[in-house]
Amino acid sequence: MQAPLWRSVAVFRFASLGYASVLLVVDRAMYEHVPLAWAILAGMAIWTVATSIAYATPAWRTRPLLALDVVVTAAALFSTDLVQKPLSIQHAVMPLTATWIAGPVLAWAVAEGVWAGMASGLVLGVCDLTLRHQPLTQAYRSPELNGSVLLLLSGAVVGYVSTLTTTAERALQRATEIEAASRERERLARGIHDSVLQ
Repeated sequence: MQAPLWRSVAVFRFASLGYASVLLVVDRAMYEHVPLAWAILAGMAIWTVATSIAYATPAWRTRPLLALDVVVTAAALFSTDLVQKPLSIQHAVMPLTATWIAGPVLAWAVAEGVWAGMASGLVLGVCDLTLRHQPLTQAYRSPELNGSVLLLLSGAVVGYVSTLTTTAERALQRATEIEAASRERERLARGIHDSVLQ
């Protein structure tokens, strides 16, 4: 039952990659090194394809892959410092990754639940605030905090939905096992009853 959640994560990643591409075209004046930005975006596209294939296979949904996903996404986020004009970063222009940064948060939430989703959201949220050169002690007054809070909340909500899905799947499996056992008992009882009558 978790398969649709993993497909949703893949769809989100491709859609947010498209959004990042559109922003790069629209806001190209905010970038000092546009070719490098496109190269990084190409790397993000390759990583999106790789993780979508890997997460589609249950055996590959491991913690090392999930951790690597966070590291690659953080590296793509920090690459914004290399390609955007410094004033763009300080004036809250969307980073190179745009909403693509939420991909690992959703993946951790689906794989491990609420706390893992929130933890990865917190890590990437702190990375985002660090990119903005905001002192963490004053981050609570910064409008850039909204993105970090959204990452945290999305990790919590998707993690909760994933936990509910897993619980429902177990309950359905248990109910199916009980029903199969009841049918087998009824079949045996009928067989015994018929043989006694004979």
